[in-house]
Amino acid sequence: MKGLISWFGFKVWRFLERAWEIGVDDPRKVIHCLKLGLALTLISFLYFMRPLYEGFGKNAMWAIMTVVVVYEQTVGATLYKSLNRMIGTSVAGFLAVGVHWVATQSGQKYEPFIVGIFVFILGSAATFSRFIPIVKARFDYGALIFILTFSLVTISGYRVDELLKMAQQRVSTIIIGTSLCTIVIMLVCPVWAGEELHNLIILNMNKLANSLDGCVTLFFNNVDQNNEESQTKLLGYKSVLSSKGNEESMANFARWEPAHGQFNFRHPWEQYLKIGAAIRRCAYCIEALNTCLTSDNHKASQVIKKQVKGSCLRLSSIFSSAVKELGKSIQSMRKPSTVNLFGEMNNAVQELQNDLKSISDSLNLSPPSNPQSLPTLMEIIPLVTFVALLIEIASRVEVISNAVEELGNVAEFKDAESPKKSKQNQNN
Repeated sequence: MKGLISWFGFKVWRFLERAWEIGVDDPRKVIHCLKLGLALTLISFLYFMRPLYEGFGKNAMWAIMTVVVVYEQTVGATLYKSLNRMIGTSVAGFLAVGVHWVATQSGQKYEPFIVGIFVFILGSAATFSRFIPIVKARFDYGALIFILTFSLVTISGYRVDELLKMAQQRVSTIIIGTSLCTIVIMLVCPVWAGEELHNLIILNMNKLANSLDGCVTLFFNNVDQNNEESQTKLLGYKSVLSSKGNEESMANFARWEPAHGQFNFRHPWEQYLKIGAAIRRCAYCIEALNTCLTSDNHKASQVIKKQVKGSCLRLSSIFSSAVKELGKSIQSMRKPSTVNLFGEMNNAVQELQNDLKSISDSLNLSPPSNPQSLPTLMEIIPLVTFVALLIEIASRVEVISNAVEELGNVAEFKDAESPKKSKQNQNN
């Protein structure tokens, strides 16, 4: 028994430690929980206060259910669910009352058949609408609420005499619940989906630049790959590759948000998805670069690697500087000033191509039929692959730059600061 109690106490202590780590790592999660508790406390007065309870009756419980269901961590997600729930409930309630009136006019004998037919038609149509891409992206939750509310109100109306009053009470309590959620989520430490998407794109750019630098440095300098910090930077591209779903959901929720901070109501959030897609295309090249590091032959061509080492390191440095500069332009909402960087990048690419040409001219490769040529080929193939991927990254970084420039034009970013002004600001 003593051992069982000790084991149980250890498990509880470990759980509390992990909970504390989660709260310290992201305090917004704790604030989110407290905000939900505040919303539930406020909405519970509908049930506790007798005048309000007499006005809404047992339907006051729908307001509490609404708060639990629609409350999300970001403002955009809460508004998305709240507006969808209000619209879906209102339309469903209106149609349910209409169907109930038509059914009662047809007589008690045919009333259940008419109700069943309407439930079948509208339920099937609403379900089919959820397969339409634009409806699924913006109104999927509303369609689900419509099906649920219409079925409940229509079927329960067959046994309830005061259907209109019941529908009115349910719609009113849901509107109250969603309105309270909106007020709490927007006034108490708001977390904006648009701002989260904005910061995520900037973070992914920095991870991309660090991964590229780490890959090239490790390939040519044989740095210790087991270092935890270098591994984190090197493999940062993996989180970039897996961020597509997160970006799409944030962009969808950001469309529902009002103007806030630096972002207007019709801020071009879809352009962030284009930038994210361009970043991922570049990250796929870095993933291919990383596979070159695991090749058994990439350490065998040190003599050849020395001939292109300088130009490759210079090119990767320009890449990372350009990507970070683009991230800074998004962060400051100023048009990017990467003209000089891309000029240097083109020169570095040309220099790297010239180095490859000189290597091919200096190598005396034997005919393919000669077995002695195989080791030489096995030495040069990983290097040529690595260099070809670096040159491909150059074109993909330009795609990222074009997407950022388009965002700057559509979102009306401020003009880029001149070098003199930026130096003065840094000195100040």
